Amino acid sequence: MHRIDLFPTHEYQGLKLRAGRPYPFGATVFGNMVNFSVYSRYATDCTLVLFHNREEKPFIEIPFFKEFRLGNVFSMIVFDLDYENIEYGFRMDGPYQPEEGHRFDKSKILLDPYAKLIVGRDVWGQEPNWDSAYQYRARVVLDDFDWEDDQPLETPVNDLIIYEMHVRNFTCGAAAGVKHRGTFAGIIEKIPYLLELGVNCVELMPIHEFDEFENARVSPVDGRQLCNLWGYSNVGFFAPKAAYASSGRFSMQVDELKNLVKRLHANGIEVILDVVFNHTAEGNEQGPYISYRGIDNKTYYMLTPDGHYFNFSGCGNTLNCNNPNVRDMIVESLRYWVTDYHIDGFRFDLAAILGRDQNGNPMSNPPLLESLAHDPILGKTKLIAEAWDAGGLYQVGSFPSWGRWAEWNGKFRDSIRRFLKSDPEVLGDVKERITGSPDLYASQKRGIKASVNFVTAHDGFTLMDLVSYNNKHNEANGEDNRDGEDNNNSWNCGCEGHSNDPDINRLRHQQVKNAISLLMVSQGIPMVLSGDEMGNSQQGNNNAYCQDNEIAWLDWNDLERNADIFRFFKRIIRFRRLHKVLRYEDHLSYSDYHHTGYPDISWHGVKAWEPETGHNNLTAAFMLNGQYVGTGDAADDFIYVAMNMHWEMHGFELPQLPQDMSWHVFANTGMEPPQDISEPDEEPLIENQHEVLVGPRAIIILVGKKRR
Repeated sequence: MHRIDLFPTHEYQGLKLRAGRPYPFGATVFGNMVNFSVYSRYATDCTLVLFHNREEKPFIEIPFFKEFRLGNVFSMIVFDLDYENIEYGFRMDGPYQPEEGHRFDKSKILLDPYAKLIVGRDVWGQEPNWDSAYQYRARVVLDDFDWEDDQPLETPVNDLIIYEMHVRNFTCGAAAGVKHRGTFAGIIEKIPYLLELGVNCVELMPIHEFDEFENARVSPVDGRQLCNLWGYSNVGFFAPKAAYASSGRFSMQVDELKNLVKRLHANGIEVILDVVFNHTAEGNEQGPYISYRGIDNKTYYMLTPDGHYFNFSGCGNTLNCNNPNVRDMIVESLRYWVTDYHIDGFRFDLAAILGRDQNGNPMSNPPLLESLAHDPILGKTKLIAEAWDAGGLYQVGSFPSWGRWAEWNGKFRDSIRRFLKSDPEVLGDVKERITGSPDLYASQKRGIKASVNFVTAHDGFTLMDLVSYNNKHNEANGEDNRDGEDNNNSWNCGCEGHSNDPDINRLRHQQVKNAISLLMVSQGIPMVLSGDEMGNSQQGNNNAYCQDNEIAWLDWNDLERNADIFRFFKRIIRFRRLHKVLRYEDHLSYSDYHHTGYPDISWHGVKAWEPETGHNNLTAAFMLNGQYVGTGDAADDFIYVAMNMHWEMHGFELPQLPQDMSWHVFANTGMEPPQDISEPDEEPLIENQHEVLVGPRAIIILVGKKRR
């Protein structure tokens, strides 16, 4: 507890004041006092603006006296405030010289960059008063939540199965069957579902406060209201989005989110936040004044020599992440989410931007990334980079890591997608991806846990759309189908979009099962896109960022329509969790260093021990030796995976097992349900121990077990 002198030294219009504590920034409650502190290097004056809750006009505006400024920090203690019933902001005065990077405007009331509770946009889709001088309002928040001894779970990285979800999309559909649709509370109601599926980590798309009305418009195609649904455009880095809380109208979003984290932790599920530190919602030169632009534009943003905004984010501006003061804000934000919300990890959107200097040039040793890697409070927090940006910097396999950073492995996505649609000259890459991408990470000694593997994510097609569309269909977005990725590596199985042909639909289901099979038997950290486990479709829209409707919302009726897909997902996720041999930390050696008679991993072709080497080959198999993850009863089984992406059946000669073991079949995607997959640990013995027939575009997974 900070010691604060109890005696005011100043008075202003009846309120008692004294010089504040410069740190921490933001608003901090001490007894009957609130300490307000804000940093600005270039501002000449600052005024604290106080409102009674939800009132349009302030009840007082208090200038920071000269003696309340220390260095570049304005700080003030206000006594006897009813802090639960006030909202606050700042006015900053200084030069308006855009060509020099300064955009001060004292007429603007500005949001505290360190605000822990932001109100004013409390109900999703409810239009604010656009004429209001202060739409996003900061409030003071107390840390009085009862965590009941909860703490971050610290699940080993290689044991994670990540489930990427959007808070609103997950339960907003009418068939979700929850009371509080589209909210943190709605996710709590679905925890039993997450447990049934078997995931142990949810990655929440942005939950920081953002403006769903940003770039709002009506679709010229179907007349629907379009909005900023995904939220990749932050207003504040310390505050959860009020409209994602069923209790947001009562300003209880902090407690509702904390309760979600606590309940997930109680069920063994970690929480990773998707954080967006590459830009803000203030946009380019024509954008609004919300906070950073008016408080200290030249500090917070990357600017060209003539004062314009660099746009490496593709969203109008770029946060000046490696300015020491902005860097400190980001570190403080992450520490806050870990300490006050018990968050387990972060996925950094367009993380390559975080390694650019103030002129936009990539740095070999970015201070922010190094700070996060070595930060003592974040020492056991997962750090995952989307290792590219909109400015063309692509760092998959080369992202600065200090042994701490993992990466979204975009090359895994691309190679597996191409293999699934039977592209030639991709098998060599597929072998690297399945074994944890040693070509990307082994030379840096980063280990398998550096690779977050995925086939689909929020960007791009869902898994069902990946096998149902050759081309994107984003017309409803109102951008003439120009938006979204063109190179999807997708294949529609013979018909574009919805089909009533049973053969096409059977093949699509088979391809979905092929994709999740390859993801779950690959070394690295698997990530599943929410809804893929039930065959969710976005009608071919591969960029549904603006579709707050049935296009983006999960349709929970799909669980019944695609029951075989859900069943397959559940069982193969459980299979991965049961078999440690699928979850190495370090890259495999292809050698028998334990002298078991078998290497840790071996590749095969249609003939055992003879891997295919042709560039155009579409068949391959590999075997994992479970004796390398334990000894005696702790040893795992052998696992053999035969992959046939050819359109004809092939026989695969099986490697001979030790004499006391035999092959059992766990999955065969070429079979009709329910023969396509077994219950883990109940796999039936196969009659022919020497060969298996793998059907066209099918995958077979066998388990070598000791005879009982």
